[in-house]
Amino acid sequence: MKTLLLLRHAKASRDDPGLPDHDRPLKPRGKEDAKRLGRQLREAGVVPTLIVSSTALRARKTASKVAKQMSYPRAIELNGSLYLSSPRDHLEVVRSLPDAEDCVMLVGHNPGLSQFLDELADIGAELATSELAQLELPLEHWAELEKSVRAELIRVWQAGEGD
Repeated sequence: MKTLLLLRHAKASRDDPGLPDHDRPLKPRGKEDAKRLGRQLREAGVVPTLIVSSTALRARKTASKVAKQMSYPRAIELNGSLYLSSPRDHLEVVRSLPDAEDCVMLVGHNPGLSQFLDELADIGAELATSELAQLELPLEHWAELEKSVRAELIRVWQAGEGD
């Protein structure tokens, strides 16, 4: 059994219209939401063995803030395939994960992230900023993941829960 955590980046700023989309920073609210989500996950014992993030600044910063609050001990892996990606891109990233990792968090963007979630768990909902879907996959090896594999949605985590 493998656990996949799909996290949409926290709220990003659009204050500088000249800034490329890839370089948009987090808003203060986004920073706080990411920290809060990380604390919630740590307290619940839901800490990934590997975090893989989009290369976009807002995703990297979200991953970093969540990781710090969880006391995640490793470097966050960056993967350009998670920026403006399709469900197929997400599938390929997951299929290439090392089997030694039983719980992996992907940090990315909509619409691709939510579409990938829907393909896996058929929930028909979009992840909001700073929302995380916790999925259980009936797999021994990440490479076994196919579109036909049905994931079990364990929980959707929201940064504002418990406040």
